[in-house]
Amino acid sequence: MKEDVRLTAWVRGKVQGVGFRWFTRANALQIGGLTGFALNLEDGRVQVVAEGPRENCHRLLEWLRSSDTPGRVDGVTEIWDTPRGVYQSFAIR
Repeated sequence: MKEDVRLTAWVRGKVQGVGFRWFTRANALQIGGLTGFALNLEDGRVQVVAEGPRENCHRLLEWLRSSDTPGRVDGVTEIWDTPRGVYQSFAIR
């Protein structure tokens, strides 16, 4: 049985105004089985919340930390939790 989790990640760097949220959503949809959102924060970071199978959330986190993202990622901080099950899809906010 696959364990569902909630990943919350805060991405630092040049990640606003470069299509980062759009590509994050596209990647989450390509991985599949993920719901949640990507949101620009006032301090210049992007917050990503993803719920779904642990393996799929790990794949998204690996992508967030990779050099394949738009812009420039200087660092990613994440926390793991139990899913809340309130999202129907993966959205850009």
